[in-house]
Amino acid sequence: MRVLGQLLLLVAVAGGHGTPRDTLACSQGLACRLLDTDVLCGMELPGPSHGPALARLQLEPALRCTGPTACSPCLAVRLRLAVPPGISTSKPRRPVPSVIPGAEDGDEGGQSSLMDGAAWSQPNVSGLLLLSGHTYASSRCVAVEVGAPLAPALPGRPLGWVTFQCFEAPLGSEIHVTAYINSRGRRKLSQWQWVPDCSWPVAQTAIPQCQVPRLQVSPGPKEVVVEVQGAAAGHSYTLWLYHNQSHGTGGSGRVVTASGPMNYSLPVDEVLPCLCLQVWPETQDPPRATMCPFSHDTNAWERLWARSQLVLHSGGQALTCSLSAPCDLPAKLVPCWQPEPTGPCQALPGLQQPAVGQGPQDFGGLQLHPNLCVQVWSSGQVRLTQCLRDRALPGRTDDLLLLEHREDGGNTSLCALEWGACNPLASMGSGHPGLLEQELHRDVATGQCRPVWQPKNSTGVMLWACPLHKYLRTRWVLAWMGMLLGAACLLLLLLLKKENVKGWLKSLRADYGSEGLLRGRRALLVHAAEPVAERAACALMAALHPLGLAVVVAPGGGSGVAAWGPLPWLHAQHQRALHDGDTIILLLSPAAVAAAHQWDTRAGAVPGAGATGSGPGPRHSSSPDDVPAVAPCEVFAAALSCAVPVLEAGNGGHYVVAWLEALVPAVPVALRAAPAFALPSETGGFLRALAGPGRWQGRWLEPYVAAVAEGLRRAVGE
Repeated sequence: MRVLGQLLLLVAVAGGHGTPRDTLACSQGLACRLLDTDVLCGMELPGPSHGPALARLQLEPALRCTGPTACSPCLAVRLRLAVPPGISTSKPRRPVPSVIPGAEDGDEGGQSSLMDGAAWSQPNVSGLLLLSGHTYASSRCVAVEVGAPLAPALPGRPLGWVTFQCFEAPLGSEIHVTAYINSRGRRKLSQWQWVPDCSWPVAQTAIPQCQVPRLQVSPGPKEVVVEVQGAAAGHSYTLWLYHNQSHGTGGSGRVVTASGPMNYSLPVDEVLPCLCLQVWPETQDPPRATMCPFSHDTNAWERLWARSQLVLHSGGQALTCSLSAPCDLPAKLVPCWQPEPTGPCQALPGLQQPAVGQGPQDFGGLQLHPNLCVQVWSSGQVRLTQCLRDRALPGRTDDLLLLEHREDGGNTSLCALEWGACNPLASMGSGHPGLLEQELHRDVATGQCRPVWQPKNSTGVMLWACPLHKYLRTRWVLAWMGMLLGAACLLLLLLLKKENVKGWLKSLRADYGSEGLLRGRRALLVHAAEPVAERAACALMAALHPLGLAVVVAPGGGSGVAAWGPLPWLHAQHQRALHDGDTIILLLSPAAVAAAHQWDTRAGAVPGAGATGSGPGPRHSSSPDDVPAVAPCEVFAAALSCAVPVLEAGNGGHYVVAWLEALVPAVPVALRAAPAFALPSETGGFLRALAGPGRWQGRWLEPYVAAVAEGLRRAVGE
């Protein structure tokens, strides 16, 4: 058996040499020699022998380098040797020649630690050590000769360390190292060990695969160039372009593999705010360089919103929606109410919520209605809007949205959500205070209104959609009744003045067409309570009605005016005319001029008032004490209490003064701030003022002027 071991070692020495990069070292007092770095693995060593026993196997990560930054990872093997059992130390032994040929001569592949002559004069132990390293892809075995002087000591005493460097293995891989020795003591040790990956600090600067390249982005008008810089030539790298999202990466990413430095061109249409870049070397658990360079790019955000989509779902009873986009959107979803397709959308209070992920989101039981929409708000702007207008849903587009607030005491209050505010219902019943409010309260209580949103605890705020067309129908009935009453008055006038009106109708029919040149315009006609003024007002109303002008006449008395008093009634009509841009016609007759002179006399009595000149414009600032007393049924004096302060403030654009030149010599000072026309001689200017700028053409004017002037002459003459 001893001869077989010697023959094996002779073959190993003759057939292989140590790799120059492999090193062998041993501690003081030991002799070691690297015989070969690539011997046949898997064979048993001959024994028993007088070699040292294996006490401990220790593996440590190391680097095998050909340059400062050209290293590869490996494992250094460190073996602790001990005195084998059964060795006698009582008698000195003569030096035994080495059984390893060439032991004294050294070897080019390794290094040795030789013992001096005194050491060899003591009893010694020597043996053959076989080291093997196995990975998932390769195996390698190394033969080493070791020897030590045997001083008087007990078996198991440590002899020293033998260190072999090293077994190479890929980064992050696992290697199995085994040590065999031909000794009668412990003959085999093995251990599994992981080779460090690029997280090892030493590897990050010395191993090329662990040196992460840099990324440089150069945007252009049509494409973006991504440059991988600092990549080592000959090593493979992976460039990953992906969409960074909170719920996971998108499916539109792509992977590019290249060797060494590279440039990659990306179309600018694919650049979004969440587009990120990542590069890493082709190693196990490699370090990665990541950057997201477009998170603040304005154009990238615009492209993202163009590719985003808001979808409303109306399959159930409650409103739900889905917001799909390639990136996370910092936005909020705002339900709103839009009665008209091109009108504003009124946000519903307390129902907005942040946009989360790509799945459907509901709004806590918001019931479906054709006027409901959902807007996507981001950075103070409406980015997306979707409505339920075209769906077959219960309800009408002209429904009125009411907000009901329930108080702790059980009381409730209603207001209408219109024009960005919640308006009290009392302000909506024009001409009928409180009537519409009562009807809406009744409809909400009896279930005539549909619930749009109701909280689960039935407290706080509720939203109702009430059928407004029902109330509009009532208003139209009243309007038709008013028109029939006006037609009856006109017919009665025609019957009473048949012969005189016949000529006027002929002249009026001569050139009146159906164009309605004043259609869409409205006017409030105010006159004094005297017969000539009433005849002139009736003639003006009859002449202007075929032109399309809607005229509301404030007569000198009547049950409707007398019931409230002229001042409240005219104040309501006056405020409505100013709010809607209507024209207010002040018809001057002798009684009207007398009422206006009261303002002139009152103004002259005010201390510090200017001279009583005839120039137009306000002469002093009116106060509540300056308003003359108004008779209970004198409408024109009440109208002056509304008009004169507005004229004195310089806002006379809504007023037109018409004075009957046959009865009134001049316009009173209090009314000279408004444009005035002497009728019937200045009928053309009067009609132009009613029509407004840009509404009249010269070839259409004369027939209407003649007809209106003729009617006024007849009315004033009678």
